[in-house]
Amino acid sequence: MHLIATPDAPAAIGPYSQGMVVNGMLYTAGQIALDPATMEVVAGGITEQSEQVFKNLRAVLAAAGMTFADVIKTTVFLRDMAEFTAMNAVYAAAFGEHRPARSTVAVAGLPKDVRVEIELVAIAPDAVRGS
Repeated sequence: MHLIATPDAPAAIGPYSQGMVVNGMLYTAGQIALDPATMEVVAGGITEQSEQVFKNLRAVLAAAGMTFADVIKTTVFLRDMAEFTAMNAVYAAAFGEHRPARSTVAVAGLPKDVRVEIELVAIAPDAVRGS
């Protein structure tokens, strides 16, 4: 197991890591809309929060030597499913033509009262070639 930690994503606010790589697979912690420089929730609504979540996920992926093209599964947690369309527009922009598997669930609450949290699983390109 290899722990992933980068100052370009929010520091863990509990007993967990930003990500773990095991056998070429990256498993991230859920990322919320925290600015890593201030550890404060970014201003704005679901669009701004989703954009920050993807910045944070991009940083964790980069620290593991991966990109969004390596993502195979995401899980999206939304405080209000009525905001799905706005979150999905940011999601689509982040992934472009790549289409990982995804689950999206509505939840009663999220840390720091954010509107969205996203976690992902990615596979290193070398792991794919080796299979």
